[in-house]
Order: sequence, then structure tokens, then C-alpha cells
Amino acid sequence: MSPGVTSGTKSVAISARFPATAQVALLATLFGVTLSLPLGVLSAVRRNALMDHLCRLWALFGASLPSFWLAYLLILLFAVHLQLLPVAGRGTPAHVVLPALTLGVGAAATLTRLTRSSLLETLREEYVRTAHAKGLSEHAVIARHALPNSLIPLVTALGIRLGHLLAGSAIVETVFGWPGIGKLMVDAIYNRDYPLIQGFVLFTGTVFVLLNLFVDVLYGWLDPRVRLGSTAGGP
Repeated sequence: MSPGVTSGTKSVAISARFPATAQVALLATLFGVTLSLPLGVLSAVRRNALMDHLCRLWALFGASLPSFWLAYLLILLFAVHLQLLPVAGRGTPAHVVLPALTLGVGAAATLTRLTRSSLLETLREEYVRTAHAKGLSEHAVIARHALPNSLIPLVTALGIRLGHLLAGSAIVETVFGWPGIGKLMVDAIYNRDYPLIQGFVLFTGTVFVLLNLFVDVLYGWLDPRVRLGSTAGGP
């Protein structure tokens, strides 16, 4: 087989598996953001209160859980004991729940801690104190001033996390028999399929470059001060 045919075949194999990985990655990211934002904000606003300690404990626990161990726990609970969800494969919407939940817990824990620390730093800024002095409610100060200005570190971490997920979470995909590019990579390593491994590395590098570009563009929308040409002393 010619090198061109081989390269084309490997590209087709990666592109055929990528939608499965994208599906679970996007759902895991959605779960992580949906859970981490309210918990991080609540933890920052109620600093050193009981709710803050509970949120920090959850974030520490969630970030410390090995993904493969959490995957087996979820399988035992929801698939074996409760028999609510399928164990492995991809076919129905129910199949994606456990892989997305496994990946989403780690993402939610990390983003919760980052949201809390970023928001706490923003709440110390002078414009936040000025907003309080003007008589704005706590909710208005958080929603309109503090939270939007604390999103840049969160967007950075989210872009990196999404890049890792789209690059293929090999362990989780292998545990659940999810036919994504992560499992394809594991199979290629076992089979010593070097052209496929090289194609996977090139593909993941491209994904990270495009995501970093998207995050840079998103910076300018979230904070106009970081747009090109808006620096002090510029034209």
C-alpha cells in the first residue's frame, strides 16, 4: 500500500471517530460549566461560611478522583445496582451519560476552584467597592460587574480542558467502550500502528492550536482592554 493511501486511510479513521469524542467532550464541558459557575460564585460570595467549606471540599474531592476509579463507581451504581444506564457502547442518548459524567466531574471541580479564586480577586477591586457605594444590590454587583471581569482565567482553563477532552480521553473511552479517538489511539498503540499514532498527534496539535486561537479571540469580546491596538500609548 502506498504512503498516500495509508495516510488517507488513517485520516478517515480519525475523522470517523472524532464525532463520538466531540459528543462526550461537549456534554462533559457543559456539565462542568453548569455546575462550577454557581458553586464557585456561591463559594466566593459566602467566603469562610459553611457553604464555602462544602464547595471547597467538593472541589478538592472531585479534582482528586482518578477518572478510571470514578468510571467504575458510576458503572457499579447506575448500571449494575440501579440498572438505569448501559455499561458500554454508543447507540442511544443513555450511552453517553456515564462517560460525560465521569469527565464532567473533574472539569467541574477544577473550574469551581478557579471561579472562586478569580471572583475573590475581582471582588477586591476598587470598581466593585464603588458599585457597592452607589447602592447597587449584591446580586447586581456580582452579575454585572464582578463575574464578567473574572471570566478570563476561567475561559483559559476551559479552553485547555476542552482541548484535552477533544484530543481523546483514552482511559474513560476504554473503560466505557466508547468509540472515540482516545480508544482508537489506545488500539493503535497496542497494534503498533505508527502512522495512525502520528496522525493522532498531528490532529491533537491542530485541535489545541485552533482552541487557543478561539480563546484569544474570545478574550477581546469578554474584555475590550485586551484587544489589539487598545494598549496604553497605542495609536
